[in-house]
Amino acid sequence: MTVKLRLRQEAEKDLQEAFDYYQACRSGLGHEFMMCIEAALNSIQRNPSQFPQVHKNILRNFVHRFPFGIYYLIKSDLIVVIAVLHVRRNPHHWQSRI
Repeated sequence: MTVKLRLRQEAEKDLQEAFDYYQACRSGLGHEFMMCIEAALNSIQRNPSQFPQVHKNILRNFVHRFPFGIYYLIKSDLIVVIAVLHVRRNPHHWQSRI
């Protein structure tokens, strides 16, 4: 059974900033990044509890090929993505979104 997934506005902003950065680095790289994000989100949606809990009820899935983590929580029949951030980013940045 596939669970519904929702990205918070802050997570959408994270994605847009990363996409813009990678597109500026090389044309098309932003699209490659988004394909990897989509694959990671699909993996979360298929089996949300398979990834490690990193803080309280927050779980994280790493994105293949790019140094990003997707931080999310599970609310009964809904997955809420709170952040999509570079792994070297200060963890307080996403923790403030809880």
